Amino acid sequence: MQSICVFCGSAFGQRVIYQEAAAELGRTLAEQQLSLVWGGGRVGLMGVIADAVLAAGGQTIGVIPGFMVEKELAHPGSTELIEVDSMHTRKAVMAERSDGFIALPGGFGTLDELFEILTWAQLHIHAKPIGLLNVAGYFDSLLAWVKHAEQEGFVRGGHLNLFHVADTPEALLKAMRGHQAPKGDWAAGKVSLAHS
Repeated sequence: MQSICVFCGSAFGQRVIYQEAAAELGRTLAEQQLSLVWGGGRVGLMGVIADAVLAAGGQTIGVIPGFMVEKELAHPGSTELIEVDSMHTRKAVMAERSDGFIALPGGFGTLDELFEILTWAQLHIHAKPIGLLNVAGYFDSLLAWVKHAEQEGFVRGGHLNLFHVADTPEALLKAMRGHQAPKGDWAAGKVSLAHS
C-alpha cells in the first residue's frame, strides 16, 4: 500500500475523541509513508486528518467537486488538489488513486462512500482492503446491522471478510496489509478467501 483513502465527516462530531482519532490516523499515515487520499475539504474531520498528515511531513491528495471549491471548502495546503465535475467523479477518482480505504466517524456522505466501495469489492470491481476505525464504538450499531443483514440472508457470510475493524490506526493498518480478498461467485454465494 502506498496511499489510503479516508472517508470521514465534514463535521467534528460531539466528542473531541473523534478529532483526536482523525489526527492520530493522519500522523500514522505519514509515519508509515502512506499518502492520504481524501475529499479535499478543510472542514470537520476532513480538515483535521489532512492537517495532521501535512504537519507530520506526509503527502495529501484531495479530490473535490468544483461547487465545493467555489464555496471555499477546499483545503488550501493539500500537496495535490484535484477538482472534479461531480460527486460521482469524486468517488471514482478517489478509488482510482487509492490502495486501500478507511472510514472514520461521519454521517450520510461517509456511509455512502463506504458502502459503495464495499459493494465494488463484493462485485470484484476491486480487491483493495477496507477498514473501519471504530472510534469509541462509533460503528458498533452499524456492525450489528451488518450481522443482522447476514443472518436475514441479505449479506453473504463470506462478504463479512470484505472489511476489517479495529480501534487504533496501527492495528487497522496491520490488518489491512494482511488482507486477502474474498473471491468466487458473488451471486451464488460461493465465496472463499484468496491466498496469495
